[in-house]
Amino acid sequence: MKNFIYATLSGLLLGISWPTYGFPIFIFFAFIPLLLAEFRIRNYSKSWMKLKVFGHAYLSFFIWNLITTYWVSYSTLFGGVFAVLANSLLMSIVFLLYHIVAKRTGFSAASAFLVSIWMVFEKIHLNWDFSWPWLNLGNVFSEYISWVQWYEFTGTFGGTLWIWLANIAFFKGILQYLQFKEKGIIYRTILKTSLLIILPIGLSLGLYYTYEEPEKNLEVLILQPNINPYTEKYNTNDTKIGKLLLGLSREAISDSTDLIIAPETVFADGTRLSNFENSEAVYFSRQISRLKPEVSFLGGVSMFERFNDPDKVRKQTNQIGPMDWYDDYNSAFLANSRSDSTQLYHKSKLVVGVENFPYQNILKPILGDVMIDLGGTVAMKTTQEDREVFNLKDSVNTAPIICYESVYGDYVTGYIENGANFLSIITNDAWWGDTQGHKQHLSYAKLRAVENRRYVARSANTGISAIINARGDIVKELRYNERGVISGKIGINTEKTFYVRYGDFLPRIAQFLALFIFLFSVVKYRKNRP
Repeated sequence: MKNFIYATLSGLLLGISWPTYGFPIFIFFAFIPLLLAEFRIRNYSKSWMKLKVFGHAYLSFFIWNLITTYWVSYSTLFGGVFAVLANSLLMSIVFLLYHIVAKRTGFSAASAFLVSIWMVFEKIHLNWDFSWPWLNLGNVFSEYISWVQWYEFTGTFGGTLWIWLANIAFFKGILQYLQFKEKGIIYRTILKTSLLIILPIGLSLGLYYTYEEPEKNLEVLILQPNINPYTEKYNTNDTKIGKLLLGLSREAISDSTDLIIAPETVFADGTRLSNFENSEAVYFSRQISRLKPEVSFLGGVSMFERFNDPDKVRKQTNQIGPMDWYDDYNSAFLANSRSDSTQLYHKSKLVVGVENFPYQNILKPILGDVMIDLGGTVAMKTTQEDREVFNLKDSVNTAPIICYESVYGDYVTGYIENGANFLSIITNDAWWGDTQGHKQHLSYAKLRAVENRRYVARSANTGISAIINARGDIVKELRYNERGVISGKIGINTEKTFYVRYGDFLPRIAQFLALFIFLFSVVKYRKNRP
C-alpha cells in the first residue's frame, strides 16, 4: 500500500509542476516517491519485482500524462486516450530499464544510467514516427523562463539533466538517513539540493538581466481571424477569408509596418500546388501587400497536387485509386510586391495520427485508416527536407514555423543555421478548446526564443497570438477566442547561440554513457551469478 501511495504522489507532483497552471519547483522532488517505491520493491520483494516496478511506474506516469495532456481528447477521443496510454507505457519501460540496471550495479552507476536513458528516451521522442515530446522534462520551465536563460547553451535537455540531478541528490540523502539515522545527513542533503537548484537559477537571472536587445528591428502586424475550425474554417471559402484578412490589415497597418502574418492554413480551400500563383490565397496576399510599399505577407495555406505518375510517389503520398495519387501539404508562403513569385515552405514535423500515419507499412494493414481521420484532416501530409527561410528584404530572413514544429528545439535551430533572423510561428490551436493545450503551446514558444536568442512573432487562428522577445518574455498578446490584430517591433538578430551551433549534444553524450553502463551491468551480473 505504501508503494502505491508513493507512486500516486509522484504522478501528482509531476502533474502540478507543469505549465501553464503549475509551479515547477515541485519537479525537483517529483520522482523521489517513485524512486523510493522502486528501492523498496528491489530490496524487499521476493517475486514479480519487474512487474511491480512497471505497474507502479505506469501509475505515476499515467497520472502525470492525464493531468497534463487530457485536452488532446477535445480534438479526438481516440488520439487523447492513445497519447496518454502509450506515452505512459514508454516512460514505464524506461523506468523498468533503470530497475534492471539498479539490481546489478551500485547507486552511482544506476543513477547515471537513469539520467542518461531518460535523455535518450526524450531524444528518440523528438525524432521517431510516434513523436510526442510534449512532456520532455525541460519544457516544465516555460512559464518561468528567467530560470533557464542558459538554455541558449544546452536547450531543454539541460533542464532534464538539472531535474534528475536534484531528484537523485535528495533521494540519496533520504537513503543515507534511513541507513544511519543521523539528522546531519538531512541538513547536508537540504543544503546540497538547495544549492543545486538555486545556483543555476542565479546564473540564469544574471543572463536574463544583462541580455542586450538587438539594435536592428522591424514592425510586424499579427492577424488573429478567430475562425472556429470545427464549424467555420472548412466551410468558409478563401475569398471570404481573404476579404477578412484584408479588412483586418487595412484597419491596423501603419507607415512603418514591414510584415503582416496570418495563421496556419488560413486559406483552407485546398489549392493545387501547380496553380498556386493563380490562387485566391496569392491574390489576396498581394492585395494586402499593396496596402503599403515594401510590406510582406506571410500566411498558411492548405495545398495538394494530384498526379498519375508512379515515379512521383513518395512515402507520404496518398492514393485515391489505380494510378491516381495526390500529395497533401500544410504550407506557409510569403508574398510581396517586390517579387512576382511567392516563397513556399511545407510543414515537415507532423502531428501523429492527424498528419502522419506512423509506420504505415506495418500498421495500415492492421488498423486500416483509423489513425488518419482525426482532427479535421484525412490525409498524410507531404514534407520537405530543408528548413526553408523566407527573405523579407535585403538580408532579413524569417523562419516559417508551422504549429507543432515549434515544440522541437533542435529542429528549429535548422532555420537559424539557414539564416533566420527571427521566428514566425503560424498555428491553429482551437482544436483543443479553451484548455491548457493552446496555453502550453504558446508557452513552449518562449523556450525557442531563448534557445536561439530570436524574437518570435506568433499568429494563431484561435489561440493566443503574441510577440515574444529574445529573453522569452511575452511583449504583447491577443487572448483566446478574440478576433483582432497586434503590432509591435521585432528585434533582428544575426548571432548564433552555442545551442544553435552544437544542438542536442547532451543526449548524444547520454546515449554512449547509457549503453556503456547497461553493458557493464550485464557483464558484471554474469560474472557474479552463482
